[in-house]
Amino acid sequence: MEEERRILPFECRGCWYVWEEEYLVRRGEGRRGDDREIWLRSGVAVPPPTQGAICPRCGCQAATTFPEGYLRWHPELIAPVGPPTPDATPLLSPVPRRHPGHLT
Repeated sequence: MEEERRILPFECRGCWYVWEEEYLVRRGEGRRGDDREIWLRSGVAVPPPTQGAICPRCGCQAATTFPEGYLRWHPELIAPVGPPTPDATPLLSPVPRRHPGHLT
């Protein structure tokens, strides 16, 4: 039986979240001599990934797949792991500050 590790990228069409899932694909010959393919995630047999995968962020069932290795060439699609670094620039309002008791 032949084994192949595959990492497939997905994108949610609801919240646009992008993620990858790792699979182990086992290929071999079935009892009747036909080709057989078994997809595993964490050692558990699962159906092959298809259009309509469930988004881990929002639960939408309208996720789509990309070709394997797609995110390696488009790293801008992968969200940063931690929260974004806040901008240290102070915010200045274009509206003049009001002073209590002062009529304008």
